[in-house]
Amino acid sequence: MRALRILLIVVVILGGLFVAADRLAVNFAEGEVADRLRATEGLSSTPEVAINGFPFLTQVAGGTLDDVEVGIQNYEAAAGDGERIRIDGLRADMKGVEFSGDFSSATAASATGTATIAYDELLKAAKSEPTDVAPGITARVVSLSDGGGGKIEVGLEIDAPVIGTKQLSVLSTVSVKGDNVEVRTDSLPDLAGLDLAENSVREITDFQQAIDDLPGGVELDKVEAARNGLEISVRGSNVRLAG
Repeated sequence: MRALRILLIVVVILGGLFVAADRLAVNFAEGEVADRLRATEGLSSTPEVAINGFPFLTQVAGGTLDDVEVGIQNYEAAAGDGERIRIDGLRADMKGVEFSGDFSSATAASATGTATIAYDELLKAAKSEPTDVAPGITARVVSLSDGGGGKIEVGLEIDAPVIGTKQLSVLSTVSVKGDNVEVRTDSLPDLAGLDLAENSVREITDFQQAIDDLPGGVELDKVEAARNGLEISVRGSNVRLAG
């Protein structure tokens, strides 16, 4: 009986040492991957990296990490014509991450994630300067906000001799078209009898925002209007995490 107790104590101690070593190793690896990702993507701050699954050391021995979560608070994506657009709270879950021994390179078999684009960022793509829609009549987008039901409320300002300056709003559907977020008005507003062609008005109300060069090569998948901005979903395969 005494021998059995001693054996159990030894097993517990060794198990504790293994767990401690495993956690130290995973913390080191998370820091290395975060630093490599920051350098690869040119980030202004170090991202959050969490390597999930236990034990970590057996995953290292196999050369593949089962599940790695990455968080980037602010990311400047390409927005076309040399412009950039801020993407907030990007969270990505990467599966099947193969890596080199020094973590200088790491590639995920697949990745899914979410992020938010604030309405003030999206507004940069809209025509916020007065634009001619008919002789003597101008229109411009003055605001974007949550319209409920997954729609965007687009605030417009119309300036015409007959009605003066008029504020109104329309509900628009937002969708993904390739590397672009597309905003398209569901129905045109009542313009108080002004004789305006539909395509002229839609040149103001409808617009696209390019979003390219996302981390690791992930791409836009879905988008929906929400309270604080557009909630976007991204996905990709053979996603570069570092290197």
